[in-house]
Amino acid sequence: MNILDDFKMQYRLGGIAQKLIFWNVGIAIPFFLLKAFAPDLFSVILNWTSLSSDVMTMITRPWTLLTYAFLHADFFHLLFNMIVLNFASRLFTTYFTQKQLFGLYLLGAIFAGLLFVATDFIFQNNTILVGASGAIMAILVGAATYTPFSEIRLLLIGNVKMWHLALALVLLDLIQIPLNNTGGHIAHLGGAFLGYLYIKMLQNGTDLTKGISAFLDYISELFRPKKTTPFKTVHRNTQKQSQTSTVTRADKDMTQKKIDDILDKISKSGYDSLTKEEKEFLFKVGK
Repeated sequence: MNILDDFKMQYRLGGIAQKLIFWNVGIAIPFFLLKAFAPDLFSVILNWTSLSSDVMTMITRPWTLLTYAFLHADFFHLLFNMIVLNFASRLFTTYFTQKQLFGLYLLGAIFAGLLFVATDFIFQNNTILVGASGAIMAILVGAATYTPFSEIRLLLIGNVKMWHLALALVLLDLIQIPLNNTGGHIAHLGGAFLGYLYIKMLQNGTDLTKGISAFLDYISELFRPKKTTPFKTVHRNTQKQSQTSTVTRADKDMTQKKIDDILDKISKSGYDSLTKEEKEFLFKVGK
């Protein structure tokens, strides 16, 4: 199995966080190439996909409230965001579903974008916004709000409680608002507030991502293959078939058990924890 097949398998078996990382990286690479080799075309596409702080521009391009959250300014911007997304989503999905994670990502992006546009009436920066930071902050702060006293180990720092980490990131954004990237830091705070609000409303019985989950179920149902019942009569030798079917059924049961064991291993430790033989086996049965 080559690297491309390995990536395909990771995408198929990975959770929504892994798919979000694939989408962000998959969009970023051609954008970076356009920026380097076709700057004029890059400017045109960026103009139609980034979020403008001008309210009239945003109203005429409503899709930019989502598309901006899948764009990044440069490689390090992308790298940092994907590292934090991977970490925050692992913690979030310990307590919540994959659909809730995806829904909060989208809602965090939208709310962060709206706050970015709204505050431009005060700061008059006339800028554009790109990056998944607002959406990621919603996930991170949401997890910290739900389990504030959970401890994580940070390199060179040691054990830190989740609420300490969330508070530090919020304070950093507050401090930097008057210094640089004003709109970006405001968007981060918008995402953080949405993450906090989401958990508080969820604890009171209201799931803001319910509509998104229902829409995903509807789309999934549309593309699910429908079962067909062929009206066909076949005459077979039942004596020979009984022996063959017993062996076939046993083989299928063993194969399914092996698949279940591997999928259980992925859910606990991730796709990268699989051995080469296990990856090859999944690739073959997935064809």
